[in-house]
Amino acid sequence: MNLTEVMAELVFQLGLILFAVRFCGRLARKLGVPPVLGELLAGVIIGPYALGGVGLPGFPQGLFPLPEGSAMAVSPELYSFATVASIILLFASGLETDLGLFLRYSLAGGIIGIGGVLFSFILGDLAGVLLLGSSFTDPHCLFLGILSTATSVGITARILSDQKKMDSPEGVTTLAAAVFDDVLGIIALAVVLGIVAVLQGGQGSLNPLAILAIAGKAFGIWLGFSALGLIFSRQIAGFLKTFKHSHDFMALALGIALLLAGIFEKQGLAMIIGAYITGLSLSKTDIAPVIQERLHGLYEFFVPIFFAVMGMMVNLRDIISPPVLFFGLIYTLAAVLSKVIGCGGPALLLGFNGRGALRIGAGMVPRGEVALIIAGIGLASGVLDSSLFGVVILMTLITTLAAPPLLSFTLRLGGAGTRSPVKAGDSAAVSWDFHDDEIAGMVADTLLKDLRAEGFYVQMMNMGEGLSQARKDNIALSISRRDSVLDIETAGEDLPFVKTAVYEVLLRLSDTMEKLKTAADPASMRRGLMEGQGRTTQEILDLITGECTVIDLRGGAKEEILTELVDILAVHGKLEDRDLVLHDIFEREKSMSTGMQHGIALPHAKTDGVKDICVAVGIKKAGIEFESMDGEKSRLFIMVVSPKKTSGPHIQFLAAVGAVLNDPARREQVINAESREQAVNLLRKPSQ
Repeated sequence: MNLTEVMAELVFQLGLILFAVRFCGRLARKLGVPPVLGELLAGVIIGPYALGGVGLPGFPQGLFPLPEGSAMAVSPELYSFATVASIILLFASGLETDLGLFLRYSLAGGIIGIGGVLFSFILGDLAGVLLLGSSFTDPHCLFLGILSTATSVGITARILSDQKKMDSPEGVTTLAAAVFDDVLGIIALAVVLGIVAVLQGGQGSLNPLAILAIAGKAFGIWLGFSALGLIFSRQIAGFLKTFKHSHDFMALALGIALLLAGIFEKQGLAMIIGAYITGLSLSKTDIAPVIQERLHGLYEFFVPIFFAVMGMMVNLRDIISPPVLFFGLIYTLAAVLSKVIGCGGPALLLGFNGRGALRIGAGMVPRGEVALIIAGIGLASGVLDSSLFGVVILMTLITTLAAPPLLSFTLRLGGAGTRSPVKAGDSAAVSWDFHDDEIAGMVADTLLKDLRAEGFYVQMMNMGEGLSQARKDNIALSISRRDSVLDIETAGEDLPFVKTAVYEVLLRLSDTMEKLKTAADPASMRRGLMEGQGRTTQEILDLITGECTVIDLRGGAKEEILTELVDILAVHGKLEDRDLVLHDIFEREKSMSTGMQHGIALPHAKTDGVKDICVAVGIKKAGIEFESMDGEKSRLFIMVVSPKKTSGPHIQFLAAVGAVLNDPARREQVINAESREQAVNLLRKPSQ
């Protein structure tokens, strides 16, 4: 194929992969399974050994044909995307590494992490020796040992969070041990890659001194770059800050990760080691949260492609063959026992009882992203064949699926996990309930603005849930808003700063509100809302429907009309919580009547009682008193309710309806309509 054809095939494959991983990832979430497994399965399904190898019109060899003359199951172009994705993934993992936790719990976490890595490597390697009939230093066995060390603690962290055990001694120790586990696993990978390079290059025998020399070189390179990165991390961050824009921070930080990844590859080590060191070096800088936030979009694009490509390399015929299944089950058993024994055993010597040790061991069981990356390196280098790659995939799947129920079971055993009571950490939390969502939102937004002015870098962790993180040097704040409640967590010594910051925000907002009362007159502004020609669109006016329109309202008072309109929406299944919607409509009327002029009333509210914007229309030709601006009775009522936490054309709808009803002739035609269809057609016709 010429270059144009190669590129056309590549972009077509990438587009198909993106749809496949999103669909399977979403399905996995619904089934309560980690999305990474769904993305991996997507690759298996559309890969060259399954549907991707089926011939189609225009694709005689399939959408994902096996490359000719290559040991890889995917094209070099597609694998290059997976390689970049692995660098992004390990760079992000380094950024997420909690060095403070690493140092604070260095003794317990270090001993447990070392135990887990040693036992995992030895048992994984011995499983290869037993089943392959080879030596301990055989490259295949060495890689099986390294693959057994990798831990995916993200699953464990989520379970601990759900069970409210993140701050427990077992939870903190497990997370700290996972940090050591990652670091030691990366070092071990560097050493093994050095050994494999010597063995494959035929550069001599591996006596103890040769192994020690290889280990010293690999460890020295890793330690040297890590030390330089951590020592000069502030200077690196300062250099990145000179580019001012946060998008530049991320792009250049990723550029450093790519450069260091290339250097490590040139030295015979894995690219991912350089990427991890870059992330680790920047993890304690104040721009780390900003880089993480800006990196999120790239991460969501590239990383699922990586897992799909790994899935494409799985030969289903190999994986379901009895030898591979038997090998995979034995290897998986060794991988599980190595973490339970290797991490749980040392925990017994560090003040944990049997329950606590079992919880720590179970929390270290799941393998995941790093194991798949190392497996891909092994496959690309020729150390692993398709059968051994299938064994690794099987182990990763089983440990990832088995870890959640195993850890949940150990947590349900009840009782403390330590032999003696443990004092709580020095973290502290403070909470304010403002009894109003909008006030809480204003306080949170103003606080974040003030923190930015103080030099903090603010990361919107999850905007939909109102969760943010603010960091400056060694100060870290976790800020969350749930409806009307604002919660802030930080270190105990930083609590006075938090209270002072919130106090200043409240003082300034209170002063602003007083000024607003004297500087603005909402009642006079209301008079001009329905004057002049306004913009209308068919899409917005189509929110008015015949089923939610009534031309003969029965209510004789304001409260009755409002209740009747809400009930119209409730009867047609538009509401999630009818009483909450009615409450929020009444609360809005308390602040100022929505009775406009010329017999029009536009009651409205934002509420958690609906999922989508909805509209009810009611007509009472005789009219009722509705506290309208011109003192006339209101005869046409158009109610709109929208969800608080999602976007929608709430204000646009009110403005559009006002523009339509600004026409006196049409207004009277609507009020005197003889059928609801006639009223709806008049209201849905955009103004000229």
